[in-house]
Amino acid sequence: MKQQNSQLGFSLIELLIVVVIIGILAAIAIPNLLASKRAANEGSAQSSLRTVQSGQSNYQASKGGGSFGTMADLRTHNYIDETLGGDGASLTTQKSGYYFTAIPIAPTSTNMAQFYAVAMPVSITVIPFRTGTRRFAIAEDGVLRGDTDIATTPPDRAAVGSMSPTSN
Repeated sequence: MKQQNSQLGFSLIELLIVVVIIGILAAIAIPNLLASKRAANEGSAQSSLRTVQSGQSNYQASKGGGSFGTMADLRTHNYIDETLGGDGASLTTQKSGYYFTAIPIAPTSTNMAQFYAVAMPVSITVIPFRTGTRRFAIAEDGVLRGDTDIATTPPDRAAVGSMSPTSN
């Protein structure tokens, strides 16, 4: 009687083919996943700045006595939530891959009270792991602005006004 020599399992070639296919799929999927994460962070930053602008309007009309407030002021008086406003003590907060800061500008004899709020990406160093590719800002005029200069924060209200309005 002749014995059959049967082998169970996969050959080395079959395993290598599977590993190559998985590698190709990962090479296609991972950059798209990271890009969609950045896009979601940027959308969240835009929405959060609109929330800050709305909170500033309410703060100015009620608690601020005509002046605008910091992120801590807005959080302390419940015009923004703890996710965006942090602990109510910090002037800069972090949410969804962006840092948020609101800077009030006191009124003078020639100018009304103003503010500007800025959203800057948390990570800007390594391209695949950036949390955003644009910075955003909003001021008392309610126009959401943004650009790709993620290396520097706008230093003043005039710099925010010179940024391009966003299309959404």
